[in-house]
Amino acid sequence: QVQLVESGGGSVQPGGSLRLSCTASGLAFDTYWMRWFRQKPGKEQERVAAISGAGDYIFYKDSVKGRFAISRDNAKNLVHLQMNRLDAEDTAVYYCNAFRGTTEYWGQGTEVTVSS
Repeated sequence: QVQLVESGGGSVQPGGSLRLSCTASGLAFDTYWMRWFRQKPGKEQERVAAISGAGDYIFYKDSVKGRFAISRDNAKNLVHLQMNRLDAEDTAVYYCNAFRGTTEYWGQGTEVTVSS
């Protein structure tokens, strides 16, 4: 059974940082693209960042470029999202996603609140 478990969410002041982690189990981790999505209150889900299985291709949503960094540790089945210079627009539930071809899996989400 495939499981993706996010951690690291919480509340932070504007300008602060958080590091989200996603631990995967039950899949050939290094064959999956790993992605972070977020869903802001009342808005559609949006893709924030993606990293290929080997970590050699990385993509970011324009609004997070230069502030967020995605990374993975294939030996530990982990993917991270380092989020710096957070602002209120980053408030959302963040979801980890594993994607390969027509198959994808989702975590349960972790909430990030940026507020003074």
